Amino acid sequence: MSYEEKAPIPTMEKDEAELAKMGYKQELKRELGLMQNFGVSFSIISVITGIPSLFLYGLNTGGPSVMVYGWIIVSFFTLLVGMAMAEVCSAHPTSGGPYFWAAMLSKPKNAPLASWITGWFNLLGQVAVTTGISFACASFISTLSTFKTGFVPSPNTQIGVYAAVLFTQGLINTFGVRVLHYLNNVSVWWHAIGTFALVIAILARAPTHQSGHFVFQTFIDGTGGWAERASPAYVAVTGILMAQYTLTGFDASAHMTEETTNAAMSGSIGIIMAIGVSALLGMYLLLGLLFSIQDLDNTINSATGEPVAQIFLDCVGEDGAIVLMIIVIGAMYFCGTFSVTSNSRMMYAFARDGGLPGSKFFAYVNTTWRSPIRTVWLACTLSFILGLPSLGSAVAFSAATSIATIGLYISYAVPIALRVIYHADFVRGPFHLGIFSFPVAITAVIWIAFISIVFILPQENPVDSQTLNYAIVAVGIVITYSFGYWLISARKWFAGPVKQIAAEEMGINVMEPGSAGEDQ
Repeated sequence: MSYEEKAPIPTMEKDEAELAKMGYKQELKRELGLMQNFGVSFSIISVITGIPSLFLYGLNTGGPSVMVYGWIIVSFFTLLVGMAMAEVCSAHPTSGGPYFWAAMLSKPKNAPLASWITGWFNLLGQVAVTTGISFACASFISTLSTFKTGFVPSPNTQIGVYAAVLFTQGLINTFGVRVLHYLNNVSVWWHAIGTFALVIAILARAPTHQSGHFVFQTFIDGTGGWAERASPAYVAVTGILMAQYTLTGFDASAHMTEETTNAAMSGSIGIIMAIGVSALLGMYLLLGLLFSIQDLDNTINSATGEPVAQIFLDCVGEDGAIVLMIIVIGAMYFCGTFSVTSNSRMMYAFARDGGLPGSKFFAYVNTTWRSPIRTVWLACTLSFILGLPSLGSAVAFSAATSIATIGLYISYAVPIALRVIYHADFVRGPFHLGIFSFPVAITAVIWIAFISIVFILPQENPVDSQTLNYAIVAVGIVITYSFGYWLISARKWFAGPVKQIAAEEMGINVMEPGSAGEDQ
């Protein structure tokens, strides 16, 4: 063999060959490495966003014991889901993520429907995640504005702050991957060092600390009596929403694979790393906050509206609390920015294959910035609209987080289940689970089915127009639209990943993604 025959194919060329094997051209700029890919999912999971956002919900729905043990249980099962997803991602590293996988893992006649349903659930979850993150950021900014000023934000002010947060996050994403590349590095360190410093500060300065009994054995039913009307188990299972919502969004690593080098490995490892690191960091943050609570009633009923802000005030005073709030707000802002990034990539990929209304308009990458800027602003607009009910309902924010969790995890479950059902046709990528593939995948699907039922249940008693968990409404709309529109129209023209099918017609064997770029 000559030297030219033995020389390894450069990673970039192998990535582009892999993408071409699946029927797509390299349109997005591929300059992210493993750590940047991990950083996007790590920033979107953002324990310093999810835990403070739903800390009040957690205290009222099971209290400290459910928050702690729920976190451990959820972390374990989420890691299994992530491992099952990572195996599929390695075989099919494209920005379409779950909806593309669903098409590739189905029988040809079922591929369009599987792709269509998965795509709409993933879109629902992506939009709702961005809503939850950016709305929480706006809420914490509004809370911070009351420190030292006596200013009382109005609903109109809250809307304005929320709009401003989404607008600036859209502007950042408009400038493309190069800006996000640097922000990504900043975000990872901000989350890691910020969380560590925050916990050290409140534990070191707290006048007193709660006992181990309080943190690990205290159960609270602040739901209006569900523990008596149903059972404490009902409260406990609905209480795991805080943990499950926080450990969500790691499919961002898959959506960024077309912008990542060595994507078949980096995307998979990025998913697992993001979940594992976030699980450990989240437990550290959660225990730090719980041990630092000074007065439980005052914390739950804080005048700030945010129990975490009250913990800061009680532990480090107003000046210190301002610093800690800035750390949290900064993390939330980074988290929302990268959520828009992931959201826009998924929408772009779905539009590229004809799945969105107005697909020809939205399947556009700006040639200057190499970014799908039209879907960036579509993501921001839809997230703003979905967040508006949170201004008028006591439980609407937790409902939005339920929608995000259900939508995303159902879109994760479909390709994982198809991988099990059609295992004979599955061609592994470089990352795979070996003999553990089936048990991990089956357990992941069962867990997702469980949480999808739990998170549409009523969260407060009695149930009325103000306390209704409208997650079931949003999920019902997506189910009705996706299946209804499919039967009426889409089944006649939606063919799944269009460019993938076109590639097959040209004789490219897309069913063997693992062979792309191999030295022949």
